[in-house]
Amino acid sequence: MSPIEHLVTSGTFSLDGGTWEVENNVWLVGDEREVMLIDPAHDAEAVAKQVGDRRVTAIVCTHAHDDHVNQAPSLADRFGAPILMHPDEAPLWNLTHPDRLPDKELEHGQVLSAGGIELRVLLTPGHSPGSVCLYVPELRTVFSGDTLFRGGPGATGRSYSDFDKIIESIRDNLLSLSADTEVRPGHGESTSIGVEASDLHEWIRRGY
Repeated sequence: MSPIEHLVTSGTFSLDGGTWEVENNVWLVGDEREVMLIDPAHDAEAVAKQVGDRRVTAIVCTHAHDDHVNQAPSLADRFGAPILMHPDEAPLWNLTHPDRLPDKELEHGQVLSAGGIELRVLLTPGHSPGSVCLYVPELRTVFSGDTLFRGGPGATGRSYSDFDKIIESIRDNLLSLSADTEVRPGHGESTSIGVEASDLHEWIRRGY
């Protein structure tokens, strides 16, 4: 069994009075006994089917846009797993789940584990105030949420976002990873740090 499993789920993203159709990447990390869920969106039944009879160690939200957290409470209750999120995401989380708080706070440098695999929390604000990525050194993989995609940084044109911060976050916490590190984002196809680095370095050089 692969230590990384992947589902694509479909639904909507709503913010600032607009609603858009989206497809989200849901990631599972672990082994045949236990897994961690990263951004389990939209379709709780599909996620639960993928989990099967394994123990869920945690539900980790890379950020709190509704398309990334809409199924977190139901899955947490179903599997008896804690919801983990950075505290700076509270204003966005409260838009979707005003009556339910996350269970534990994420912080930069924290190490999480599932099935013997360690994931290091990287704080990468910009797309939202407390966005995080999860770096897995032994698998040369980073789960980038909506911070970095194939083709560039995540969107920063809506409330609680900041373009300068997302560029700073990518520069300081992602471009330092090895070029062969696979980037597994919240939407769309995977890429690598090396593929994205040249354009990102150019934006940084220009002072964006």
